[in-house]
Amino acid sequence: IVNVKETGKILLVDYSDLQNLKVTTINAERFLHDGGFDSTGRYFLVAANARHKVAIVDTKEGTLVKVVESGGQVPHPGRGANIVHPKFGPVWVTSHLGDETVSLIGTDPKGHPEHAWKVVQTFEGQGGGSLFVKTHPKS
Repeated sequence: IVNVKETGKILLVDYSDLQNLKVTTINAERFLHDGGFDSTGRYFLVAANARHKVAIVDTKEGTLVKVVESGGQVPHPGRGANIVHPKFGPVWVTSHLGDETVSLIGTDPKGHPEHAWKVVQTFEGQGGGSLFVKTHPKS
């Protein structure tokens, strides 16, 4: 997966045959920055931080699923974090540089379709913003 930041394009590069690379171009949202996979490894969520949005790509189908408002200012997930929320099911988490918002985006279109690809919850983190979120295996 290659983010072509300012253009808003995501390139999916299949390098299983190095002599015949296959590149799929997906139009997403400008100013792509960093991101990570959902817990299944199928969906890639990437912050378009200057636009306060998150683009979601289905890497199996090679398509853009949705672009969602992140719920805060300047999302900056690093790779993001995956947790299972007791109400919303599997979610992907991002913090924000521009404010203290932490956003949870639903990532289970089959088991929790009503929550998939939406910001299902936000809460305030510590301080005026943060670079990354992580999980702990015993939390």
